[in-house]
Amino acid sequence: MRILLANPRGFCAGVTRAIGIVERALEKFGAPVYVRHEVVHNPFVCDSLRAKGAVFIEEVGEAPPGSTLIFSAHGVSRAVRAAAARRGLNVLDATCPLVTKVHLEVDKMRAQGREVVMIGHKGHPEVEGTMGQSETGMYLVENTEGAASLVVAKPDALSFVTQTTLSVEEAGQVIATLKRRFPDIQGPRKDDICYATQNRQDAVKLLATRCDLVLVVGSPKSSNSRRLREVSASLGIAAHLVNSAGEIDPAWIAGKRHIGVTAGASAPEVLVAQVVERLQQWSRQHRRKSQIEEIRGADEHLFFHLPRALAESSIRDQEPGSVKK
Repeated sequence: MRILLANPRGFCAGVTRAIGIVERALEKFGAPVYVRHEVVHNPFVCDSLRAKGAVFIEEVGEAPPGSTLIFSAHGVSRAVRAAAARRGLNVLDATCPLVTKVHLEVDKMRAQGREVVMIGHKGHPEVEGTMGQSETGMYLVENTEGAASLVVAKPDALSFVTQTTLSVEEAGQVIATLKRRFPDIQGPRKDDICYATQNRQDAVKLLATRCDLVLVVGSPKSSNSRRLREVSASLGIAAHLVNSAGEIDPAWIAGKRHIGVTAGASAPEVLVAQVVERLQQWSRQHRRKSQIEEIRGADEHLFFHLPRALAESSIRDQEPGSVKK
């Protein structure tokens, strides 16, 4: 059995920053620290942070007045920010900078009097946060069918943005449909799909050319992890999404000679190591040799700094209700 590891895989810069914000806030303030929504979509990560004193909530009102609240990496609406300020919460913003970029694009487009089409999946927290950047003039489109039937008030003053964790091909098809329907539609200067999402999808495409099975480590809640499984499946290679090594079905492995392993942007490397160990155990049990090979891919060097406030000793003295960038 040959076990092929995709590169890049696992944590991206935005996830690393978000987790670091929660850990640093716990060090600075002590437990409990409240986090609106799962800071990233991975149960292993969130359980680890819970053990350190993080409390995950869905509504701002669940955080006691004056307490510390962290916005998740997915971003929040303007209404959520306003609610946190009214409650006098000490807010730290763990929104991924690449999601913040999309929010700023929406602000600019709306300021120009343009309506905005958001391409993304209904109910995803990133989509809810982006849609919530404007009370009016926003439309959500999930697929090409939605784009084909979309009715807007200003077809001659229309723009679009995308969820950062979409499949590159999926987003491209929707954008192409929108451009056929609305020839004057304008997009952002730079693609909204984040570098990590695209790099991991490209890595899976390469992996799929050399495997007869792909295992994606990640949570079903994780949009970018689900996309990795879909990319492999679209190329005709069997693929399964697993939270942990314990979810691997031995029937998937039977008869497979080349098994690819990758991980979504919110899955830690420790889970990948456990999946590899489980494959090696299975191989030994069946008296088969196993080899591990790292597939070369794009190098990632991007790093996002923590909010300046978390590096300042005066953080306890800052006024509640303000957002530290």
